[in-house]
Amino acid sequence: MNLRRPNANDATGTSNRSRDVVPMSGICSRCVDGCKGSCEIWLSSFRGREVLYPGPYGEITAGADKNYPVDYSHLNIQGYARGAKGLPEGIEAGPDTALFPDVDTRTEYGWSIKVPMRVPVFTGALGSTESARANWEHFAIGAAISGITLVCGENVCGVDPGLELDHTGKISKSPEMDRRIKTYRQFHDKYGELLVQMNVEDTRLGTAEYVSSKHNLETIELKWGQGAKCIGGEIKVGNLDRANQLKDRGYVVLPDPGIHEVQAAFRNGAIKEFERHSRLGFVTREGFLEEVDRLRDIGFKRVTLKTGAYSAVELAMALRYGAEAKIDLLTIDGAPGGTGMSPWPMMNEWGIPTFYIESLAYQFAERLRERGIRVPDIAIAGGFSDEANVFKALAMGSPYTKAVCMGRALMIPGMVGKNIAKWLEAGELPKTVSKYGRTKEEIFVCYEQLKERYPDRIDEIPLGAVGVYTYTQKFRTGLQQIMAGTRNFSLKTISRNDLMALTEEAEAVSGIPYVMRAYRDAAEAILDS
Repeated sequence: MNLRRPNANDATGTSNRSRDVVPMSGICSRCVDGCKGSCEIWLSSFRGREVLYPGPYGEITAGADKNYPVDYSHLNIQGYARGAKGLPEGIEAGPDTALFPDVDTRTEYGWSIKVPMRVPVFTGALGSTESARANWEHFAIGAAISGITLVCGENVCGVDPGLELDHTGKISKSPEMDRRIKTYRQFHDKYGELLVQMNVEDTRLGTAEYVSSKHNLETIELKWGQGAKCIGGEIKVGNLDRANQLKDRGYVVLPDPGIHEVQAAFRNGAIKEFERHSRLGFVTREGFLEEVDRLRDIGFKRVTLKTGAYSAVELAMALRYGAEAKIDLLTIDGAPGGTGMSPWPMMNEWGIPTFYIESLAYQFAERLRERGIRVPDIAIAGGFSDEANVFKALAMGSPYTKAVCMGRALMIPGMVGKNIAKWLEAGELPKTVSKYGRTKEEIFVCYEQLKERYPDRIDEIPLGAVGVYTYTQKFRTGLQQIMAGTRNFSLKTISRNDLMALTEEAEAVSGIPYVMRAYRDAAEAILDS
């Protein structure tokens, strides 16, 4: 069975002419001379490297669609008819006290200085891509009012058109970074935080020093990688001067905007966009520990790390070095990742898938624990969108996994709410929305709740943020229902025992008992009593 159909996908705007396709290559079984398109090979014949990327850039997010042999659907959640774990102290379990709306979905992460969140999810890194920039107020305010952490991704300062550098080449002014931090803080309360992510270029430009000195930011994140790709971050720019500006700031820009023939091709309209690439990082134990110490000396209270779907060796490095450095959170991003821009073939074909990499992370964490080594708090990322799979990830990684990082699933509500605002203003609500009402108060089920909470500021909250909040509330309620069914009234009591594997292959990968063996001994003891 082929797990993926290559050479044609909506993400790249390509398709096969024939209904019959060779599974391995994705080429039509009958390829006709004179075909007018449009598989990826056909389009690549005259658009070349453009076809590597989902598009149109800035208007979409993309997620790889390879169908892995085992994923979280191969687990089911256990349910019980007795007990209630995690109730407040002094409360006796019973039908009138163990109510699902009272389930506590709050979590926290951090080595010594904890960050609480109202629900155990937070945003993926929203960095220098156009979709992150254009929708920032919706994502940022939505995360703040939802009580979850917001990750400001890599390269934000580096691509800022208003960036100013001092005589040493370090950041002295970044209006875009200032805007991002200020927007989140407008509605932030004690739950969640904003943390800024750094890569090679960010480190060289002095992003950490800037956000610490100007904004007193408490947390900084080092980035080793992500699930969507195993190379550095990428964006596209459609302006020759802008491409040269980014090249001058130290980025890799392709095609090289400084070359005469490239400039001619751009002027003639053949080249329409340039790619800005970040450099590959190189990790060593000594270098990592020194960088963590340096960031703490700058003044950061917390240092976190995000790593991608690399080999088991890099996963072991992240856990072991992270434990030694006492980092506050390790986010492990499995394949396939979502993206604002990543090479489509790489997204589908590289890296350890999320289910497998979380299984390895649990095994490695247990090995360190057995040696008496404390493991950093862990967050898992890579393909999550609903509360059932988040519960499974928290349970499978218990007690180490504290939260799930969600990229596109938390971006979509922001974009939906933003577009509803546009449609309302233009008087062009689609029927899919207007069937629920024709005012924002009628359309958004949580609008009145937010109006009660922010009576004097409700008009400052964009509808995209209302969308993020509304989705988060649905997520919280769904999670409460699942937790109550497993008799867990606090996230801290969730365990691997709350899961069963539906296939023996899933059992072999995860260590979660196969459904026909789960609780078998306890069940037989009742039968034999």
